[in-house]
Amino acid sequence: MPNKSKEVDAYIAKAPDFAQPIIVKIRELFHKACPDVEEHIKWGVPSFEYKGMLGGVSAFKHYAAFGFWKQSLMKDPEKIFTKETAMGSGRLTSVSDLPHDKVLMAYIKEAVALNENDVKVARPRAKVAAKLRMPADFAGALKKNAKANAVFADFSNSQQNEYVEWITGAKQESTRVQRLETAIDWIAAGKPRNWKYMRAK
Repeated sequence: MPNKSKEVDAYIAKAPDFAQPIIVKIRELFHKACPDVEEHIKWGVPSFEYKGMLGGVSAFKHYAAFGFWKQSLMKDPEKIFTKETAMGSGRLTSVSDLPHDKVLMAYIKEAVALNENDVKVARPRAKVAAKLRMPADFAGALKKNAKANAVFADFSNSQQNEYVEWITGAKQESTRVQRLETAIDWIAAGKPRNWKYMRAK
């Protein structure tokens, strides 16, 4: 078998007896469907790569599982993907649990085509923290200090929220007034709310 890894050989040798033929079969089909595939151990399990990650297989104490790196983009006409395991194949306890060779090879070829066409998995957009409602006394204090007002406008959403939360979190009016004064001084000096905990560059 071309591009055969000794690390994968060792992984198979240490796998539970029931899992060994499952891994061997999946390995064989990856190589058959994509002769240029390379195999490695990544994240502690056998992985198969061709112009990027294709998929992998893993053996657990009581079952084995396999999956594809771009599984979310694949058509899955035979409905072989499940949510039962993170890898998507479900819990395999024998070779008979695997899809037919032709089916699995078709899936592997689809994964290969995705990599050949450089199709990317869309990353989920980072959630942007909603800006908190600006208290009237804080807004008024900023307007009276042009420098602080300009610096605060350049702060990130989260940095602005940290000041708003600190000021509105005061339980007594005297504490709130003191925090407002301190906040304006710090902001005018270009300091975020948690500047004391930031490492000096």
